[in-house]
Amino acid sequence: MKTDSSATTEIILSGLGVSGGIAIGPAYVVESGVSQVPEYVIAPEAIDAERRRFTEAAAKARRQIKMLKAKALVLPDAASEEIGFLLDAHLAMLTNSRLTRGVERRIAGERVNAEAAIQAEIAVIAHGFQEMDDAYLAARIADVREVGARLIRNLGDRDYPAYSLLPPGVVVIAEELTPAETALLDPGIVAGIAAVAGGAEGHTAIMARALGIPAVLGVRGLIPGTRSGDPVIVDGRNGKLIINPTPATLAGYRADQDLLWREREQLKCLRSLPAITRDGTSVALMANLELPREIDAARDAGAAGVGLFRTEFMFMNREDLPGEDEQYALLRTVVEGMPDRVVTARTLDLGGDKLAGALDQRFLETANPALGLRAVRLSQREPRLLETQLAAMLRAGVHGPLRILLPLITTVAEVLWVREVLAEVAARLRRQGVAIAEPLPPLGVMIEVPGAALTADALAGCSDFLAIGTNDLTQYTLAIDRSDEQVAHLYDPLHPAVLRLIQFTTEAALRARIPISVCGEIAGDPRFTALLLGLGVRELSMTPNKLAVVKRRLRALDLRSATRRAQTIMDQSDGARIAELLDEFNAAES
Repeated sequence: MKTDSSATTEIILSGLGVSGGIAIGPAYVVESGVSQVPEYVIAPEAIDAERRRFTEAAAKARRQIKMLKAKALVLPDAASEEIGFLLDAHLAMLTNSRLTRGVERRIAGERVNAEAAIQAEIAVIAHGFQEMDDAYLAARIADVREVGARLIRNLGDRDYPAYSLLPPGVVVIAEELTPAETALLDPGIVAGIAAVAGGAEGHTAIMARALGIPAVLGVRGLIPGTRSGDPVIVDGRNGKLIINPTPATLAGYRADQDLLWREREQLKCLRSLPAITRDGTSVALMANLELPREIDAARDAGAAGVGLFRTEFMFMNREDLPGEDEQYALLRTVVEGMPDRVVTARTLDLGGDKLAGALDQRFLETANPALGLRAVRLSQREPRLLETQLAAMLRAGVHGPLRILLPLITTVAEVLWVREVLAEVAARLRRQGVAIAEPLPPLGVMIEVPGAALTADALAGCSDFLAIGTNDLTQYTLAIDRSDEQVAHLYDPLHPAVLRLIQFTTEAALRARIPISVCGEIAGDPRFTALLLGLGVRELSMTPNKLAVVKRRLRALDLRSATRRAQTIMDQSDGARIAELLDEFNAAES
């Protein structure tokens, strides 16, 4: 790695600070292109499996390009048309073309792995183009190579070999990190993250916050300006990446690191104190968990329970589906890790920026996965996925209090269908003599789309509890892709429409006398604590490292004053005025 920065100039790049904290260390640049392609001979009996690998990679590439085409529709007409033509050409190269046929012939005839076959076939095609006396056709070599690079990336993204070999203390620099890749990062090794793509409320950002890794996403000019080994600073608080910092800059950030460490140590004193407002109202501060290994952090932070345990990690970075016993064992670990405290396990929610190798080839082919076959819709399409997961949850419920949460619900019929499936699974397990939670665990609904919020009264009537997922609710209400760095700055949970949907849902739950929680990212931001409590929410769920700072805020809060300020805010129609009123109240109350 490069270590001599004596002849370099400090470079400051701006992005979105998505996970707080400061990281200082050498850069580790994840190459976005294809560098060293593995090449090996395969056994005759492995030919069919290798051809399937290639076929699946090509299918995934076609889906990716279709998604790009959908995004290109919002560009100006001329640009949209030009990009459309280019992407159509890429699609053609992935559909029974000379490239795909040639790769399949090489796999079968030369018995080489798919990556090597792609590289060899592209070399032959590129040579043929170069022989043509036509500048336009010769320039199309780049398109062929780009398609080949996409195929090889898709073939290689299953193993993620680079992340298991990182030297300690590095800052990972990439064009894009998927949630699955981020889940593989070890916070004991990776000091920080910076990437060109991504937004503050995407699942990559959520995963980074869950792991406690400082991160800045949406950093333009990042890759050309950074080399592996460059000393870098990730400022996750202010959304900055500093490359080759000067000694003065470095000293300033090291001092800031010390201050942050001292503040964290002070906050630890709050762990054993009750989460109660100045005027005596108790609030349940729960933990959001992405991975079972976070259970110790949740318990150490004094979480009253788990308000959201996302189960998607079980399906990521693998090519098979987890069985009932495996899911039960993992769920049991979490339930037993929070003795006498409720664990809220959410059923599978894959789609959008959360894909699983065992499922994305079969079910998730759509131009817009966030609006397509995901969450409960996928469960209805493939009920065995849900049955297996519900069986594991029922078994895990024997070991401690457990609630079941359903994602992306939009209708009462969906809830009633899941209740029927749950009853059938419970009856089957009883017949088999398997111990399950008795009575059956409470069944709750996530309010994530405007349609669900506007029918919250009806959903409250068939649910045991409600949980507001403000991340998706904000995204769908404002038509903003929270993982798209080009529009992520427009994502605003203080928009009057979003707040009214939160208010409507909360009031519906209170009328139905069922619990209501907020488990989106705003629950872990002390800026929003007074507003959420003022609207009637008494359960907040967040990443474990946010529990102490939210507890500090609510212990300094007078609930009656917060309620009056929330009422004033809900009378406003301007987002800027809402933010002003909230920040003014926080400043006066802190």
